[in-house]
Amino acid sequence: MSKSSYTSQNHLDYSRYLEMLKEKFVRNYTDTPTFDKTVESFDTIKAIGNGAYGEVFLVRDKRTFTYHAMKVVEKSVVVERRQEKHMIQEKKILQCIEFPLLVSLDMAFKDNLYLYFILPYIAGGEMFTYIQKYGNFSDSLTKFYASQVVLALEYLHYCTVVHRDIKPENILIDANGYLKLCDFGFCKVLKKKTWTLCGTPEYLAPEVILSKGYSFAVDWWALGVLIFEMVAGNPPFISSDPNKLYERILDGHYKCPDGMNGECKGLIKLLLQVDPTKRIGSLKGGVYDIKSHQWFNDIDWQLVLHQRAEVPFVPTCTSPGDTSNFPEINQPKLKKSSICLYEKEFIDF
Repeated sequence: MSKSSYTSQNHLDYSRYLEMLKEKFVRNYTDTPTFDKTVESFDTIKAIGNGAYGEVFLVRDKRTFTYHAMKVVEKSVVVERRQEKHMIQEKKILQCIEFPLLVSLDMAFKDNLYLYFILPYIAGGEMFTYIQKYGNFSDSLTKFYASQVVLALEYLHYCTVVHRDIKPENILIDANGYLKLCDFGFCKVLKKKTWTLCGTPEYLAPEVILSKGYSFAVDWWALGVLIFEMVAGNPPFISSDPNKLYERILDGHYKCPDGMNGECKGLIKLLLQVDPTKRIGSLKGGVYDIKSHQWFNDIDWQLVLHQRAEVPFVPTCTSPGDTSNFPEINQPKLKKSSICLYEKEFIDF
């Protein structure tokens, strides 16, 4: 086994940098920025995605002509599902983030019916689209993507934020081939443990299913599932029956595809430890254990962080407003109302 290229001194130096970023995050968290834009400030080009609470549109700023993704959330749907606090928390976290591998907030505002998140437009589309298109990724591409997810999670965890919904649908690929982790709807600033059952079934860690109380280790489990899916083309635990799916996750047994890199297989095994106290990333060495793992030996973490590493795959993007990497969906129309709904519930948005 060759010696890891990532040393404890590298890790110590990087921790100082993370400390500075955390101070910024904490400062931003107490701010409530105001924006002078409204939905009328943008030309809506087309819907590019939809989720549990609303749609995402490609829009263009009428004044600057810059493209953005506009996430539109219907207030009534949020209130029906009692998710007001989650929505305000998502906005807070988005406005605090300053990290190259994460989507951050450009601006936010609300009107009588909707909440609006204005985000950078990432023209390469979702990682999920490329897994569907190509079936799976090569070991080198998987490693390149995984290294960026590690850095993104390391930053979030350092800022005491657990993501809780790592999956290919929540990872965007920019026009240069680098990742942007997005969708902070399930994120939480964590003091010790939390008990909420949330996330995507195939990616849930055993301790979430068992309602035992969980912490940052759930994101490292999800990283293991993600790496497996990138290489194999499907998650390690699959069943159309939710109970059987959960049984398989709790059992922790899965079959790696033939030809999977041995070191990659080894890291997945360490990440998919059913007992979170034995899971890599949550041990005494923390994330250093992951970054110094043999599989990542040829990764230069500084080059990846500063987006100067060689990129194995670059999506086809013909212009800043190119939507060809997003699937065609129905084009909904936003409603209008002269009455302001749920003003009190969203006073902090």
